[in-house]
Amino acid sequence: MMDPQKTKEVTIVIDGKEVKASEGTTVLNVARQLGIYIPTLCYHAEVSPFGACRLCSVEVTKNGRTKVVTSCNYPVEEGIVVQTSSEKIKKVRKGILALLMARCPKSVKLKNLGKAYGIEEHGLWESDPDEDCILCGLCVRVCKELVGVSAINFAQRGVEREVTAPYHRFSEACIGCGACALVCPTGSKKIRIHTYATMAPMKGTRDDIFGVHTEMFSAKTSAAEGDFVKALLVAGLKNDLFDTVVFAQRKDGYSAEAVIVETTGDILKAKAAPFLRVNTMAALQDAIEQGKRKIGFVGLPCQVRAVRKVQQTLQQEMPDLDITSVGLFCKHSFNPKKLKEEVKKLLDVDIDQAEKTQIRGDKFIVQVNGNEYSCNIDQLNNAIEAGCTYCNDFPANFADLAVGSAGSENGCSTVIVRTEKGKALLDTIDFTKAAVKKEEIAALSEAKKNRAKEHTGPIIKEIIAHRAQEKKVE
Repeated sequence: MMDPQKTKEVTIVIDGKEVKASEGTTVLNVARQLGIYIPTLCYHAEVSPFGACRLCSVEVTKNGRTKVVTSCNYPVEEGIVVQTSSEKIKKVRKGILALLMARCPKSVKLKNLGKAYGIEEHGLWESDPDEDCILCGLCVRVCKELVGVSAINFAQRGVEREVTAPYHRFSEACIGCGACALVCPTGSKKIRIHTYATMAPMKGTRDDIFGVHTEMFSAKTSAAEGDFVKALLVAGLKNDLFDTVVFAQRKDGYSAEAVIVETTGDILKAKAAPFLRVNTMAALQDAIEQGKRKIGFVGLPCQVRAVRKVQQTLQQEMPDLDITSVGLFCKHSFNPKKLKEEVKKLLDVDIDQAEKTQIRGDKFIVQVNGNEYSCNIDQLNNAIEAGCTYCNDFPANFADLAVGSAGSENGCSTVIVRTEKGKALLDTIDFTKAAVKKEEIAALSEAKKNRAKEHTGPIIKEIIAHRAQEKKVE
């Protein structure tokens, strides 16, 4: 009796060679296993095949009838005959490349593929000489299927079709992992614009673990408000370093919201936000649209990276836009529903009733009715927010000032100064300095980097393998 778990094998003929393959395997994968090169643009082994670029087209003969199909999503069947480089297929690919080259005339990738098929000049009308997106959807699929955040997607139809963030606003969901840029076959600047910020304002020691910085120390503020970040925001308003502040504050239960405030009173009465990813980017964009130009911003490393990109993009049309960013150390943020379930299971407390939550070292601490309950932070992995495992930034590398509890005693804050603007903000408050436990911060930073490498590794491995195959053909 046949084992139901055993994959059925079928016999096919590919480029004149009879081979056996697992039923359901795509023609492209069978070809790759045999070392047969089929060009692709929209394909990546780690995400579902899409068949958008059509460049992987092959001829398949089944029951005496021949048709052209996309090999990336066509499953092999018993008895089919496949031609991967017939004259007809070469002509099909040549036509496809001519159209893509007309859409993206400056793409080096497309030019090289065109030359391989004898296209020096495509002779077609070019609607936009600076267009560099072929709408293959790889970035959309990797963001949805692997990273799990769907920060970008397709919008519009027909000739207006494009890849963008929802409503053309800076995406709050984007965690700046760069996976979309890694897989983009043309290196589209549209992807880079919304993904990578530069570290141009950063000055000081360049360090792979702690980021660029001039100072790093443990601090305790003598300000009446006690909370170090609150002290910074209050002082920033009082000293006219900014006139508006965007940050997240706690609401009822274990939830939070982003707010735009202009008074020290609103800052002082705000409750510290829980470890959740809140839509602060939407609030920042609202503030800018309201005409605010001197803005203080507090957020997680992924949000601060997005803020830096907002600055670099919008300052071209708004030269007076001045954002001072305070980044919070972050190993990861949590999904509120899942976190509530995990905390109840592990600590038998209702996190909605917590007066305070804190991450101290490797402990997640919940204070309820004056009592402290704790668990190892790694015990909460099932509650991690989607996308966090692809982020490699623990100490808020793109912030003007980075602040967190790691490396400092309880009641103190670790402060990393990264820019002159951050130093200017720091100089507005009184505080005492102490030595910081660098090894504690280093361990958390390394752990986050290694986790991100583990998740992006398969993406990079596929890209390297594909490039190696292309070079063999060349």
